[in-house]
Amino acid sequence: MKKFAISSLLLCTQLVFSQGFLKAEGQKIVNEKGENVALKGLGLGGWMLQEGYMLKTADFAGPQYKIKEKIAELIGEEGKNEFYKAYHKNGITKADIDSLAKWGFNSIRLPMHYNLYTLPIEKEPVKGENTWLDEGFKMTDDLLKWCAANKMYLILDLHAVPGGQGKDANISDYDPSKPSVWESEENQKKTVALWKKLAERYKNEPWIGGYDIINEPNWAFTGKNPNGTDETSNAPLRKLSIEITKAIREVDQKHMVIIEGNGWGNNYNGMFPLWDDNMVLSFHKYWTYNNQGAIQQILDLRKQYNVPVWLGETGENSNVWFTEIIELLDKNNIGWAFWPMKKIDNIAGVTNVKITPEYQKLLDYWTKGGEKPSYDFSKKALMKIADHYKLQNVEVKKDVIDAMFRQINNNTTKPFKKHQLPGKIYAYEYDLGKINEAYSDQDFQNLWVSDPNKRSEWNEGNQLRNDGVDIYKDNNQYYVGKTEAGEWLQFTVNNKIAKNYTVTLKYANPNKTSKLKLVTDSGEELGSVSLPTTGSYTKWQTAIAKNIKLKKGENKIRIIFEDGGVNLEYFEIK
Repeated sequence: MKKFAISSLLLCTQLVFSQGFLKAEGQKIVNEKGENVALKGLGLGGWMLQEGYMLKTADFAGPQYKIKEKIAELIGEEGKNEFYKAYHKNGITKADIDSLAKWGFNSIRLPMHYNLYTLPIEKEPVKGENTWLDEGFKMTDDLLKWCAANKMYLILDLHAVPGGQGKDANISDYDPSKPSVWESEENQKKTVALWKKLAERYKNEPWIGGYDIINEPNWAFTGKNPNGTDETSNAPLRKLSIEITKAIREVDQKHMVIIEGNGWGNNYNGMFPLWDDNMVLSFHKYWTYNNQGAIQQILDLRKQYNVPVWLGETGENSNVWFTEIIELLDKNNIGWAFWPMKKIDNIAGVTNVKITPEYQKLLDYWTKGGEKPSYDFSKKALMKIADHYKLQNVEVKKDVIDAMFRQINNNTTKPFKKHQLPGKIYAYEYDLGKINEAYSDQDFQNLWVSDPNKRSEWNEGNQLRNDGVDIYKDNNQYYVGKTEAGEWLQFTVNNKIAKNYTVTLKYANPNKTSKLKLVTDSGEELGSVSLPTTGSYTKWQTAIAKNIKLKKGENKIRIIFEDGGVNLEYFEIK
């Protein structure tokens, strides 16, 4: 490991036009012109700090240190280090940031693991001193350069503090066999020193949006809840936050300091009064209703203490939920950062890292045991999955991006894919748009935190798209399933002449004869077709609807499931 040599930085931020440093002004975040800035961000979860669910290892290795142990078991320490070098190199590149800017994001939240910047206290050659490491600073420098080139703000988020800050171990890579940040004065001093080092390095960088100093603390100081949701004082959290802020202000008076309450960021009991005039309160929101009541507590704090608030982390839900939360936040002038950008087998993010059969074999071994994969097989499998993190190898989820940007306060639909008649149209290629505009489905979001009875996977098949439509895979072919009576899908098609068409549908129906109806988006009936039973959900046959009259040019066709239980693979219009 190399010690970090302090040097002056000439990042391209100095060459790019900027509206200046962000700052807190009353209840708003503004730039140096005094203009309100609505942050529309994405958190780069999984890049510097892995969580098991992002790599499908949660059942046997949740925190990153356990994931590393599993990898080292197969390919040794040297092989593990080679994997992580490739993983970090491919995980986020300039192409990723360029794409995020193109899609509509104006900011990035960087979840940092302290051990990329400094050694753990247990490994320091001299007790109480800090060894600075090149890797984390270099990754941050590069990211800042890419953000600046796109006029995007970069918010530094210390996601894993020295020792860990919460009992929810996956979040901060907390190892309960070692002292947490709350149990070790050495870890607290290292945390403060790291923030001072970061502030000193980036103090003159206007594209650094702010310092999110401790992500999601969740710790019982005096209460009974292990994650600190019932804390009434939070004195240790306030004390450390003040010490970090003081250290930052010794070298940097310009950047916003962002704080988070206990209990995964939302319990602010005992955190007031505030101790700096350029601060922001962050809150995190998952799996709750998207109404005014769901954010009223943070709005009350904003008003009472005359301080801006920011939704620093949200996501992991359906497109319906995404659109609704952003509309609610925009209405209340609250910026946001969604989570995360890349994970394996992901429908609820802007990209999906596609799993490989070889990596699945490693997962099966780690989960079930059996014959240990060879070193060569394991190494190739891991390096291949690292390669899949490159932007050119991920699947970009255009439905998620559409829901987060175009669909905000916009009820129009657009084709998922260009369909020129005659042609075959797969059921999963229904239009992009809001629920009840592009499709209708009974289960479309997960609200279990607000109501335990509202837990839903929305897309039960967990394939391809993030709407309420349930998409499954069978023999490498996708189909829409778990249909319920009254649900429908809309498809935009184009044809050169007005004529009557024949529609052939490929379906499976284990129940009694069912019926589909074809209508226009205005409700005009085009035709219907009976679907006799096929005997099972995956036994397929075809049915035909004749004399379906379509106009010249664009047609929006809705297929209505009049009875539930029918699976639809495709329909062909000739």
